[in-house]
Amino acid sequence: MTENKPTEQTTPAAATPASTTPLASPARPAFVPFNKRPPREARPVRVIKEDAHKINRRITAKEVRLVGEDVEPGVYPIDKALEIARELGVDLVEISPNATPPVCRAIDYKKFLYDQKKKQKEIKQNSQKVSVKEIRFGPTTDDHDFNFKLKHAIGFLEDGEKIRAYVFFKGRSIIYKERGEILLLKFAQALELYGKIEQLPKLEGKKMFLLVSPKK
Repeated sequence: MTENKPTEQTTPAAATPASTTPLASPARPAFVPFNKRPPREARPVRVIKEDAHKINRRITAKEVRLVGEDVEPGVYPIDKALEIARELGVDLVEISPNATPPVCRAIDYKKFLYDQKKKQKEIKQNSQKVSVKEIRFGPTTDDHDFNFKLKHAIGFLEDGEKIRAYVFFKGRSIIYKERGEILLLKFAQALELYGKIEQLPKLEGKKMFLLVSPKK
């Protein structure tokens, strides 16, 4: 006869309770006083370039002296001057603001600026320092040496350079200063087609100078 054994009941294992340790909060950056913070990168400042001259409605004078091509020069009320410029299809440019009344030219403003830039360039080129080439003679320079130096002088003048020719009187040769003057005058005469005399023969110490500049 089979014995009925009591059934064993398995008690489920208790769930492991979750960790009660609180999570660490992210670290906050250290506070830096405002006056110790590095400055922000400065933004580039936008510069608005204004016209170098007052034109059209920017002209504040009540009347102006009008000049230009295809206009009758004279003093006009500003509105009349603007009307004339508008009929010609050009701008009214104030070219002499300190005059009484201000002088204005009827001209295309872009063309006016181009002409101004061109003039400034020419002035700059003309004001550039011109180099000076020196040519030395003796009071007894012979014809061969004279012609050789004359050839070089012509080349210098054609290149736009000045010539500073001089006769050097060594020792007692100063007694031949008249001969040196005649030599320099002969030299100047030979250069007439290529240059102009800036200074006639002049004695300074033991040297007699002649200055010749190129013809423009």
